Amino acid sequence: MMKKFLCFNILLAVCLSGFSQTKKVIADKIIGQVGDKIVLLSDVNNAIADYKRQGQEAQLPPNPECAFLEGQLIQKALVLQAEKDSLVVSEEDIEAGLDNQIRGFINAYGSKEVLEQVAGRTVYQIKEDFRVPFKERKLSDQMRSKILENIKISPTEVKAYYDKIPKDSLPFYESEIEINQVQSQPKASKEIEEFCIRELYEYKRQAELGIKKFDQLCKLYSEDPGSKDNGGQYNLNRTSKEFDPTFTAVAFRLKDGQISNVIKTKFGFHIIQLVSRAGDDAIVRHILKIPQVTDDAVALSVKKLDSVRTLVQNGWISFGEAVDKYSDDESSKFSGGSITARDGSSYLNIDQLDKDLVYSIKDLKPGDISKPNVYTDERGRKMVRIVYLKNRTQPHRENLKDDYNRVADRALEEKKHAALSKWFKEHLPNYYINIDQQYKDCSSLSEWWKYSSSNQ
Repeated sequence: MMKKFLCFNILLAVCLSGFSQTKKVIADKIIGQVGDKIVLLSDVNNAIADYKRQGQEAQLPPNPECAFLEGQLIQKALVLQAEKDSLVVSEEDIEAGLDNQIRGFINAYGSKEVLEQVAGRTVYQIKEDFRVPFKERKLSDQMRSKILENIKISPTEVKAYYDKIPKDSLPFYESEIEINQVQSQPKASKEIEEFCIRELYEYKRQAELGIKKFDQLCKLYSEDPGSKDNGGQYNLNRTSKEFDPTFTAVAFRLKDGQISNVIKTKFGFHIIQLVSRAGDDAIVRHILKIPQVTDDAVALSVKKLDSVRTLVQNGWISFGEAVDKYSDDESSKFSGGSITARDGSSYLNIDQLDKDLVYSIKDLKPGDISKPNVYTDERGRKMVRIVYLKNRTQPHRENLKDDYNRVADRALEEKKHAALSKWFKEHLPNYYINIDQQYKDCSSLSEWWKYSSSNQ
């Protein structure tokens, strides 16, 4: 038991976030029980099906039925203990979590109507189906955090963990870099902005007079690559942080079918059409125009960042201070301008960088700052940046000098795993446990079987 505990928790989280199959289960039964918490055969089958639907079939563990049943049993035991310890999940947290889950489903299926048609249930009913599983997942997460809250790792333990690894099993790392950047967005002239505004009002006129449909105008003229081919459509929630607040506020003031006046956001100029709205959820379409910047505007940004580079090189300000004071990328100010990988790591391989960024750093040494570099970002905007090369590693076999944090993270996870295993061995005898005989041969459930009533 517990051999792959952390992995199973990930599987559970993935399964609970996926949309369960809507076909009726022909024959269902209880296959596991911990206290008054039951596990149904359909729970396990649907979880495995969800995993496969997400294209992760190749990553399923051997005997997935055993693995997913163990994951369910683990969660039930943690929930029981959480209830015993009076841990609480607020109704506000449950509602917010369920709303996020429903928004994810709507985004996946394209609209609320399609989701309800596929599910054969209303959004409200779908939400209620997930209420108990969501609450149990939250309680189990809280209980796990409580068990592990005092687990720390010391340098001595990290070294002991590293020394146990056979030297020929240590991972090999290609050259990696850590980089930070200050970005400047050249500003379009007032005349160009006014031209974009006139264009958008013309599209609004054509749509309102029925000369062309709004979604057709979007496909022809919008400069938003994320929605252009979909007729400019987005699923929007009033509380979502993903959209510009001005965009959201204007969208929710519209009536169904109404088209807004031109608005300005950090992305450019828009007109928005409200397709439909239900409470705090809405389906909208928009047309985006990005004012083109002139060479003179780009030159001004280059000059600005060249001065910032001089300030840092002369030691008058740190690079982090330069990011905070001069970067036009608000999100990067919280990380000192750090460029990170998708997993959040600050260490990047060269093949994870865009070609303009690779060119900017090719001659830099750690501690150097590049000259201003003009590039086009993923939104199609012309931008200027200076890049600070914080570190560059050579290809190497893992070692404590260069990779201490990585080793420490793994050592800490192993220590947490041991603490969880110990906790379960101490607490399983205190629970009523029952497992269906069809899972008798699941080796991963051996510890559970010791206390199963069906084995007494």
